[in-house]
Amino acid sequence: MLNHFDPKQYLAGQVNSYDPTLFDRDLGTPGSTSTTAIGLVIDGVEISVPEGTSVMRAAALAGITVPKLCATDNMEAFGSCRLCAVEIEGRRGYPASCTTPVSEGMSVTTQNGKLAKLRRNIMELYISDHPLDCLTCPANGDCELQDMAGAVGLREVRYGYEGANHLDAKIDDSNPYFSFDPSKCIVCSRCVRACGEVQGTFALTIDGRGFGSMVSAGQNEPFMDSECVSCGACVQACPTSTLMEKSVIDEGVPEHSVVTTCAYCGVGCSFEAQMKGDKLIRMVPYKGGDANHGHSCVKGRFAFGYATHKDRIREPMIRDSIDQPWRAVSWEEALSFSAKRLKDIQEKYGRDSVGGITSSRCTNEETYLVQKLIRAAFGNNNTDTCARVCHSPTGYGLKTTLGESAGTQTFDSVMKADTILVIGANPTDAHPVFASLMKRRLREGADLIVADPRRIDLLKTPHAEKGLHLALKPGTNVALVNALAHVVITEGLEDEAFVASRCGTEGYQKWRTFIQEERHAPEASESETGVPAALVRTAARKYATAGNGAIYYGLGVTEHSQGSTTVMAIANLAMATGNIGREGVGVNPLRGQNNVQGSCDMGSFPHELPGYQHVADTEVRQRFERVWNTTLDDEPGLRIPNMFDAAVAGTFKALYVQGEDIAQSDPNTQHVEAALSALDCLIVQDIFLNETAKYAHVLLPGATFLEKNGTFTNAERRINRVRRVMAPVAGMEDWEVTQALSNALGYPMNYSHPSEIMDEIAQLAPTFTGVNYSKLDTLGSIQWPCNDDYPIGTPTMHGVDFPIGKGNFAITEYVATEERVNRRYPLLLTTGRILSQYNVGAQTRRTANSAWHEEDVLEIHPTDAEDRGLKDGDWLGIRSRVGHTVLRCRVSDRMAPGVVYTTFHHPGSGANVITTDNSDWATNCPEYKVTAVQVEKVTQPSDWQQRFQQFDEQQQRYLDHADAGEVALK
Repeated sequence: MLNHFDPKQYLAGQVNSYDPTLFDRDLGTPGSTSTTAIGLVIDGVEISVPEGTSVMRAAALAGITVPKLCATDNMEAFGSCRLCAVEIEGRRGYPASCTTPVSEGMSVTTQNGKLAKLRRNIMELYISDHPLDCLTCPANGDCELQDMAGAVGLREVRYGYEGANHLDAKIDDSNPYFSFDPSKCIVCSRCVRACGEVQGTFALTIDGRGFGSMVSAGQNEPFMDSECVSCGACVQACPTSTLMEKSVIDEGVPEHSVVTTCAYCGVGCSFEAQMKGDKLIRMVPYKGGDANHGHSCVKGRFAFGYATHKDRIREPMIRDSIDQPWRAVSWEEALSFSAKRLKDIQEKYGRDSVGGITSSRCTNEETYLVQKLIRAAFGNNNTDTCARVCHSPTGYGLKTTLGESAGTQTFDSVMKADTILVIGANPTDAHPVFASLMKRRLREGADLIVADPRRIDLLKTPHAEKGLHLALKPGTNVALVNALAHVVITEGLEDEAFVASRCGTEGYQKWRTFIQEERHAPEASESETGVPAALVRTAARKYATAGNGAIYYGLGVTEHSQGSTTVMAIANLAMATGNIGREGVGVNPLRGQNNVQGSCDMGSFPHELPGYQHVADTEVRQRFERVWNTTLDDEPGLRIPNMFDAAVAGTFKALYVQGEDIAQSDPNTQHVEAALSALDCLIVQDIFLNETAKYAHVLLPGATFLEKNGTFTNAERRINRVRRVMAPVAGMEDWEVTQALSNALGYPMNYSHPSEIMDEIAQLAPTFTGVNYSKLDTLGSIQWPCNDDYPIGTPTMHGVDFPIGKGNFAITEYVATEERVNRRYPLLLTTGRILSQYNVGAQTRRTANSAWHEEDVLEIHPTDAEDRGLKDGDWLGIRSRVGHTVLRCRVSDRMAPGVVYTTFHHPGSGANVITTDNSDWATNCPEYKVTAVQVEKVTQPSDWQQRFQQFDEQQQRYLDHADAGEVALK
């Protein structure tokens, strides 16, 4: 009997389909990976299980339930409750089934009179120190303690309540999402173990001994004051209502659920959206999710309230200019208004005067339709995506070297890595569920190398404090990776056999000659990178000599003027050491948003059709033309920066933006604002009046991930189903809006469900030819490429060869960024994210997550702060070559002197007012990570912030008076 679905068994015809109920059951202890089968008998039932399986799990697989309280199958066996005691023939006593491994020929009895009496006695002790308030308890029957009391037949408790007890323990309500009621705690340690084993934070402990034992957050602190990161693992593990979601306390226990995919980061966690009627009560991480295996972070687990927030745009609105109030209209009128504006503009200014921007937050199907609308209905290739400003160098760099523009591994692959090299990424804040998996591997003994200007929390992982931190200067990534490769080659640490069999000989020899040059030696580059040569050599040896070396990188690699070069340098390093094509190795980009990978796959860039097929390829273009029944332009269109420049110049006049806030997320905000203000027609489709929508002439209500069907593709190329949980507040899913706009423009689209859109994608994109909704529902998820060669997908890429045949070593010349410090701008600003907030913050700022991060601040080293007379909380004026903003000061030694850091989650902070429009040489990805600035103490907001505040208040009034007609609200 299967306890986990195996797609290979499905393919071989050994099982018929994926069964979600496999993950509804708790089998008590984790499974074993052993291939040796052990036969035993449990209550007369013969069963064969892998060696190392616990007796409890074997019984569950045989369909026999053994009572338990401390055991659960996502954590190692603990054996504290003793409720799972069994009899084993030939052994004395009553061993705990959770901690007892099976053995050949073992005969187990799980039920008899002696065991029943033992279990009832144990339960009596638990109940004697537990409130008997089941009728009013928020768990309302959803309680394992109550279930087990029934399972063991407990009907009365002989022990009274006159003795010492914990019934008057005070409730901790400090966390905005869950409460902690210690009076109901049975000290099973599941929450403590979940915090350590699953999350890896170790914020909870058992304080005291014996009867005085109790669960403690930190040093007996309230949860909000402790190191708890509110991932929810403890809440999920708790078998009573001790740890309980406040939404359940307020609304009651859910009654049905829908499995869907989180719409936050690129991990792509699967969740059960648990409902009561049409109201979402809680999001519970789904054990069957191949990306998260039942774990979650504070955003996906708790920050879903934005979906029903009062700020939601609930009806279409139009206006003639941005200095007028909005007018609420019907869908038909809004779409007719939009279509007429677009047609009139193209008639006056030409076919290329309009364009569109797709979203990395929307589904694959919705993104596909937007780029199709632009190419087929607008008649040009002026389509781009927010992935331009984060991971476009990944596409270019990996396509050039490995032949495919995506990461090579599954997330689970990290569990086989011996050395983990993290470059320009902060997994604990930006990809927290994957970070928990990575931290588990580090606790098991893997080595850690972090290359980042800032000391990230991953370096504080328990048992991994000896990780190497290469604190390089912002903008010197290429110099550092070249130095690592120089050590590999000059010290003979390359994998000659891999290079000889898998890589192009001529390209390798050219690169080898290049990388051996003395200028790439760590000693030569130390003055540029700021990283001591000895540390670089140690890191290079550690990575190259590891059995399995894995590289993970993020926006700290791609958002540079040499982003594409760094990606190629990383691929060179992986190929040279043979760390490609098997589990535990690889080149792994950590995508920022939930569907960055998918938005790229779906043809959002102006030069590529879906599946990364160039628009200039006549054969490819004709295939699309036949299916789309139209003629396509063979010239690449405008990228986002080109659209802005052309708008300011007066030649680009209209833009359709779906689910993207370019006014906040793109660099050099004042230039973006000037471009948006110059448009004759800006159509924004979103769930809120975001910063971009304030410049719009048409505002079309968007739908959240809870209100739609479709798919997302995560950072490991995993295609996951998104399933509709509730009705769209404005009546239409996003794909339906795009389809209606296309029809209004005269180009017919007639899909009845997103599954039909996916069928068309599969028809046209080679890596998706085997993907359809039926297979996704059968397999649970699929990692592309999925086609005739890989019918169930491809977890590990490049195992035999590369799509381009042989791996291509690229020459990666280090070219220093044009953004240099000087006496006027002596500090380098770099930017990043924080755990509690997401991207531009439009979603998370409308949840209780703001309790952790209510404003963006500037982190500055104590030395730089002392030189300027600064202290925590001071207002700092931050000036760059392009702009000026004001943030509060936070003195921090996470960065080296000369480097300052901020986040960009609050629009009024103006972080991107000061970032320049410097960009990657190959892809125009902005150089967010390197901005020369000066800071000084000030007493008031910047001029831009004051203008922003006035404009924001004006636009909010316009929205509040959407039916005010011609009344001007100044």
